[in-house]
Amino acid sequence: MSYKNDRYMKLVKDIEKLSSNKPEVTDKQAEEAFKTILSWIGEDPSREGLLETPKRAVKAFKEYFRGYNQDAKADLSKTFGDVEGYDDMVVEKNITLESHCEHHMAPIIGVAHVAYIPNKKVVGLSKLARTVDIFAKRLQTQERLTMQIAKTLMSALEAKGVAVTIDAAHQCMTTRGIKKEKATTVTNYFLGSFKEDLSYQNRYLRHIAK
Repeated sequence: MSYKNDRYMKLVKDIEKLSSNKPEVTDKQAEEAFKTILSWIGEDPSREGLLETPKRAVKAFKEYFRGYNQDAKADLSKTFGDVEGYDDMVVEKNITLESHCEHHMAPIIGVAHVAYIPNKKVVGLSKLARTVDIFAKRLQTQERLTMQIAKTLMSALEAKGVAVTIDAAHQCMTTRGIKKEKATTVTNYFLGSFKEDLSYQNRYLRHIAK
């Protein structure tokens, strides 16, 4: 078993090393890639209306995917211990969520609901929304996004429990493919007391249903 674990850890380290050594792509190279795509769809990148499009697209992509350069745990490091014994759930509802699916790079638009049960410390409310945003601003699947938010909050806050729900429309299935424009997807992930005690889970679900 130890031999297998050693091999596994070596594989993880090798992957991390390869990832850290990957060549950096410049803005200019990214702009050239967008020019290629414009040509591929049948456009002329040199026509007046498209001359600045590659540069604007690169700028937009930096905004769409800024989460790769942000650390959610570091953002959650500032907490407040003076909460006068508050130990019930904190629920933040209807957090606007904008992401992109990793399969088609199509937008995912929806809302997230987040709750946690403090363990002698709380975090600023804006940090909950910021955690959602950091993970959303990456290529994602909704299932993984839901889990990443929950596990990060649980770990960083040392919370007694965490609940995360995402309700979103995926444009990869509303504007292409099967084209079901009213379809939305709901995912839930529960940790700690929210998973072990159904009374907490049911209260949370009632809160977000209002």
